[in-house]
Amino acid sequence: MTGGEIGVVMICLFIITILLGFPIVFTLMGMGIFFGYYAYATPDQIHHIFQNRVFDLLVQNTFSILSNDTLTAVPLFLFMGYVVERANILDRLFFSIQVAARRIPASLAVATLITCALFATAVGIVGAVVTLMGLLAFPAMLKAGYDTKLAAGVVCAGGCLGILIPPSILLILYAATAGESVVRLYAAAFIPGFVLAGFYIVYVVGRTLINPKLAPPLPEDQGRVPMRQILFALLTSFFPLAVLILSVLGAILLGLATPTEAAAVGSFGSLVLAVAYREFDFPRLKEAVYLTARTSAMVTFLFVGSWTFASVFAYLGGQSVVEDLIKSLNLGRVEFLLLTQFIIFLLGWPLEWTEIIIIFVPIFLPLLPYYHVDPIIFGILVALNIQTSFNTPPMAMAAYYLKGIAPPQVRLTQIFAGALPFVFMVFITMALLYTFPSMALWLPDHLYAK
Repeated sequence: MTGGEIGVVMICLFIITILLGFPIVFTLMGMGIFFGYYAYATPDQIHHIFQNRVFDLLVQNTFSILSNDTLTAVPLFLFMGYVVERANILDRLFFSIQVAARRIPASLAVATLITCALFATAVGIVGAVVTLMGLLAFPAMLKAGYDTKLAAGVVCAGGCLGILIPPSILLILYAATAGESVVRLYAAAFIPGFVLAGFYIVYVVGRTLINPKLAPPLPEDQGRVPMRQILFALLTSFFPLAVLILSVLGAILLGLATPTEAAAVGSFGSLVLAVAYREFDFPRLKEAVYLTARTSAMVTFLFVGSWTFASVFAYLGGQSVVEDLIKSLNLGRVEFLLLTQFIIFLLGWPLEWTEIIIIFVPIFLPLLPYYHVDPIIFGILVALNIQTSFNTPPMAMAAYYLKGIAPPQVRLTQIFAGALPFVFMVFITMALLYTFPSMALWLPDHLYAK
């Protein structure tokens, strides 16, 4: 077998091993070292077993990851999100938006989507947002007589918005993988992210206008809220969190601070909010630090394993085999984008988004110049696409998160059925981005034009 064929066998074995349930990180490192030992072997290797260059590669990749300035922002944004999550800000936020939107059709669903968009922007963790909104907003919608499928779809789809809307952890990892600017990616994600959130709201309101039974209006006694109470609720819950998020993102987009510096300020701001709401104590701080360290370690070792795996894969010639195969299909730019996004869509069923970004996206990155695809556009498409994996059966993780805390009478099939229409909203947004790339490129080009 040629080196390229061995590289293809390597990646096929990796996929099979993952499907069998083996841990991603150890599989990546193990297979990278195993195949790398073969790839870098020398004739006298039998006499110098531990002098194989694959061990040097592993050490160099570990040092490169741990000294990467871009990835420093990841634990800081994670810490900011975990502190905000544990400060019980969500219930205040949901109440304030709910009373402010009380006269809109499907007001509870609209309030849920707006809360999800804002809270997902602050937290950026899909499981946390879906779980918290499932505990807070989902029972409220069911109690108000909302259709179970619609209510479930709203929570699942809204909870995934943090994947795309900055400060997205996914975009930071993509920037580190593709060698792109985090700032430009954040600017590029704004319009598509809020267009998608707008589509969700339009869909919910439209369905309610067509069939009001899906989302009955609030009772009169709940709709009579004095304006003073509404303003007080917004001032004490919505605006503090909004100011924190806008300060962090504004500092990044306006060039006042690097993403790492802004993330550090955001982490401090989240602690200030927790103290102001009297929700700050040592056990919560300890838990936030522990969760941040655990998630950051997972991301770091994923990078180390994937870079070792990818280096060996490319050294064996597997990258060239994949490139030659795709080029031989004589695809146009749109066909190439459709093929790659379809592959990523399928990979979203068995794999987490971190593995897709770190392991498989780099396989396609060298082909982008050949097909004249802007890496920024490709990154935003990937971020949009990965949202579908959280809401598409059979491995729709957002649905499983919600099922875990939903009332017993809510079936998993109902959650799946409610989430699928929102998946089509993602596809529509992707189609618009295919057709009008300026959706993503206008803001970064306008802000950072040379």
